[in-house]
Amino acid sequence: MKLLYFAWVRERVGGASEDIPRPDGVATVGDLVAWLAARGDGYAEAFEESSMVRAAVNQEHVDLSHPVADGDEVAFFPPVTGG
Repeated sequence: MKLLYFAWVRERVGGASEDIPRPDGVATVGDLVAWLAARGDGYAEAFEESSMVRAAVNQEHVDLSHPVADGDEVAFFPPVTGG
């Protein structure tokens, strides 16, 4: 899986992207968020409030129940507002 982080999510996890094998037991975006939050302080801070993070799988906006698979690109970013 390719993980992409944007804006303050990137700042908190300490990088813009990483490639990882899909972790055991991770079947959905929500599972991935929980797994990431357990990786360390920066990840825990970034994913502490899951309602404040949006996700896209393969460049399509999805909710936390969306499935993930090996080879997916999963992007995490804060909510975007217009103005």
